[in-house]
Amino acid sequence: MSKLDKTGQLGPFYQLDKRRRKAVRLLFEDELTDEQIAKAVQRRRSTLDNWKNDALFKAAQQQYNQLVVKKNYESRALRRLVKLLEAKSEMVQLQAANSILKLSGMLSDNSTPELDKARIRKANADAQVAEARAKAMEDNGQDMELLLDKLMDKVESEDQKHGTEQSADS
Repeated sequence: MSKLDKTGQLGPFYQLDKRRRKAVRLLFEDELTDEQIAKAVQRRRSTLDNWKNDALFKAAQQQYNQLVVKKNYESRALRRLVKLLEAKSEMVQLQAANSILKLSGMLSDNSTPELDKARIRKANADAQVAEARAKAMEDNGQDMELLLDKLMDKVESEDQKHGTEQSADS
């Protein structure tokens, strides 16, 4: 559970002492060298390097970055994306829609209906293979190994067939 600071703020950024919070802010601004930041927080460069490798400090940097972006740019960026939904170019409209869906958590970078179907097919095939292997080990027979090889060949050919069909559909 995150602890609250004196102002009632939650999260790793607020768990840091004043010097570390100042270092996080200065690192975000990206205008000073690490040497200058260490001097600004009255610490040695090696101390700043140690802070930068600390998990809490890293989490605090991430939280601070999100706070600044959210406060200063999020609503403006979202309004711009919504306007782009009405653009003349269908490609721009599609990119805007994808961006909005990704921001909302409804779409990920590596998920499409076709890819999801392929993952399900692969999971089912993996389950069949595991079951066949278990059976082969149970029976301890060479015939099962041949059967398993044939099953793997069939699964791979079906997967390639489905991949070719989807490429043609696209």
